[in-house]
Amino acid sequence: MIDPTVVALSRWQFAATALYHFLFVPLTLGMSFMLAAMETIYVTTGKPIYRQMVDFWGKLFLINFALGVATGLTMEFEFGTNWSFYSGFVGDIFGAPLAIEGLMAFFMESTFIGLMVFGWKRLSRLQHLLVTYLVALGSNLSALWILVANGFMQDPQGAHFNPVTLRMELSSLPALIFSPDAQDKFVHTSIAGYVTAAIFVCGISAWYMARGRHLELAKRSFRVAALFGVLASLGVITLGDALGFIGAQAQPSKLAAMEAMWKTEKAPAPFNVIAWPSQSQHRNLFALQVPYVLTPLLTHSLDRQVPGIEDIVADNARRVRNGIPAVQALRVLSKDPGNAQALAQFDAHQKDLGYGFLLQRYAPDGDVAQATPEDIQKAAWDTIPNVFAEFWAFRLMVGFGLLMLGFFVMATIYTVRNEVHRQRWFLQLAPWMIPIPWLACEMGWITAEVGRQPWTVYGLLPTWMSASTHSVGYMAFSLIGFVTLYTVFIAVEMYLMVRFIRLGPQQHGGGRAPTPLPGHGGGLAAAGTMMRRED
Repeated sequence: MIDPTVVALSRWQFAATALYHFLFVPLTLGMSFMLAAMETIYVTTGKPIYRQMVDFWGKLFLINFALGVATGLTMEFEFGTNWSFYSGFVGDIFGAPLAIEGLMAFFMESTFIGLMVFGWKRLSRLQHLLVTYLVALGSNLSALWILVANGFMQDPQGAHFNPVTLRMELSSLPALIFSPDAQDKFVHTSIAGYVTAAIFVCGISAWYMARGRHLELAKRSFRVAALFGVLASLGVITLGDALGFIGAQAQPSKLAAMEAMWKTEKAPAPFNVIAWPSQSQHRNLFALQVPYVLTPLLTHSLDRQVPGIEDIVADNARRVRNGIPAVQALRVLSKDPGNAQALAQFDAHQKDLGYGFLLQRYAPDGDVAQATPEDIQKAAWDTIPNVFAEFWAFRLMVGFGLLMLGFFVMATIYTVRNEVHRQRWFLQLAPWMIPIPWLACEMGWITAEVGRQPWTVYGLLPTWMSASTHSVGYMAFSLIGFVTLYTVFIAVEMYLMVRFIRLGPQQHGGGRAPTPLPGHGGGLAAAGTMMRRED
């Protein structure tokens, strides 16, 4: 049995590094395609202001990308150092998408970023535009393979457990890659990045307009970002609904926790707008409900019943009992792999093996044969994640999403009417919106990962048995070290971002005119001369 404190500290360390890293990821995903959109307009129209926009926003993108890489490198190593049993158990499956991400997507992205930065004078406009699109493609492919790996943890597809090797083995790569959870989560996460980048550009552009600085660049950037953002906001809400629908099938306990639904309600069930769930009392101490709304939201029907937590626990208690023979058979097979009776017993009960593993935490000396009904009930209740955290993280995420949609609708109306620079109150509001998409993304990450508990791999491998056997002192020291280092990274990012934003586009390279396009030489040359005079 691994020390529970070591498991808790391992979870906190991975959560801290992931949350820090995810502060950089959404902006990288979104800014890459927004830069491609701006450069497309530049190549199409030949207007130098769009080249200047690509230069300026590209520098902020590079700052974010560099620090995002620095914070992300350690996470893959943490699987081996802090989660060694997990790595051995699912390494054959989990390692494949991570290896593809590193060898294909990350190297592709990193290589083409170099060409994007240093290739303006060495590549034609169309070649440079292609490079920028390849950077965007590489960034999003990195997210794809990482979310394929995460999708296996949420809904294990395309693999089976080998009782002889005691490892999960890949049986279908297409099933792993095209898992509904992985694909929907990839699109949802990528579009959330587009929303993040759109608000980032809108907020900074509004800050410039409010101060009367770089008005042409700010107004054009704001327009591109507003149109980009309103479409992305609609997409992220739609895909979020689809992801919730899929999650209801794969993880009913997560869904019940998200809605703080303790008892199964007759369809159509009421929706808890706000509630105060109590895990210890197995009920909501307070709830404000809207009748008949939950069922159509979750099931897209009026008559499909949504199981409550108490019914889920009762069903999981049955699965815990059914997992006992699977664990017993596995112990025999670990010593005698050819035992035909044990193999037959394992085959009959293997679908509930993970629930038998959950019981080992409470059984005397880890022997599930000695487990009492009380032990089984404890293991069954363990299958329910933290309801309070899940309920409020989900609602904050949705609330932030609706707030951003409203912001983008207003931003689009003002920019289409060409009057955003005259809406002083809106220009003052926009910079304060910049943290909102990051908060929404973090709440979404908490909803997904806390809701998966108590599993590392849902239904197969409990978190309590996945960690490495480190000392408490080692884990505490490394946790403090990572938090300190990553806080420094955040401080560096903020300093560099604020510094370059205050300088503005012209003071750090955006003012030099690009090479004139055929047929537009006179106009571009004149514009370039004006910009050089301003510098």
